[in-house]
Amino acid sequence: MIVYGVALLSVCLILGMVIGEALGVALSVEANVGGVGIAMLFLVFASNSKQFKSLTQGAAGSGIQFWSAMYIPIVVAMAAQQDVAGAMDGGLLALMAGVAAVVVSFALVPVLSKLGGNSDPTEDTEEQGAV
Repeated sequence: MIVYGVALLSVCLILGMVIGEALGVALSVEANVGGVGIAMLFLVFASNSKQFKSLTQGAAGSGIQFWSAMYIPIVVAMAAQQDVAGAMDGGLLALMAGVAAVVVSFALVPVLSKLGGNSDPTEDTEEQGAV
């Protein structure tokens, strides 16, 4: 019953957009201020609240969990697209800063993997097969 997830997502999005527009007006900014992020917070709180506990079980619950899981990557992709467009308009320095951040992030992946304790995932599968 993915339709319940879509319904909850749409209600959260409408509330977030209204609050974002109100924040924009209050701050004298001609833009929606954080409406999508506010909607994401509403979705997280609603899908984990006690009032919606009966809806989050069974077939309806899988729809709500699906859209809750899909919404965060969509918001991240939207923010990344805006950042890239802003960097292109911001000039060469903004573009170089973005590229540097990506390079540093990629370089830190092995470091973070070692901090996590499992540097080679194939070691675990070999040990399990030997037991």
